[in-house]
Amino acid sequence: LADTRLTAPAAAEVLARIREPGSMVGPAQAVLSLSLRDPVYVRAYVAEPALGRVVPGTPVTVLSDSRAAPYHGHVGFVSPRAEFTPKSVESTALRTDLVYRLRVVVDDADDGLRQGMPVTVRFASPAAD
Repeated sequence: LADTRLTAPAAAEVLARIREPGSMVGPAQAVLSLSLRDPVYVRAYVAEPALGRVVPGTPVTVLSDSRAAPYHGHVGFVSPRAEFTPKSVESTALRTDLVYRLRVVVDDADDGLRQGMPVTVRFASPAAD
């Protein structure tokens, strides 16, 4: 095992060690959970009525409680399939709404944005927040 080496496919931060040193692992078994450092993505959702105004490339502002200045980015992906609002939404009434998942690429990300951190995404055009 002295010649065994783990390499990441890209620059990333280790989020969790899934296997302990000395554990037996098979091919394609995960050993570490990684978070890519670049690009930084935000997962957001948009309601069906606003979907026509949100397309890839739409500029956005990303607001975080940990920084006074906003981050800037753009919509990188809009899901082609509707889904129910995620269970993390508190209101049962809102959970029955259909939404579309967005991937927002943060262009000026820094170490202030962390995995799983709640943020607010505002669209430059008059789409729903």
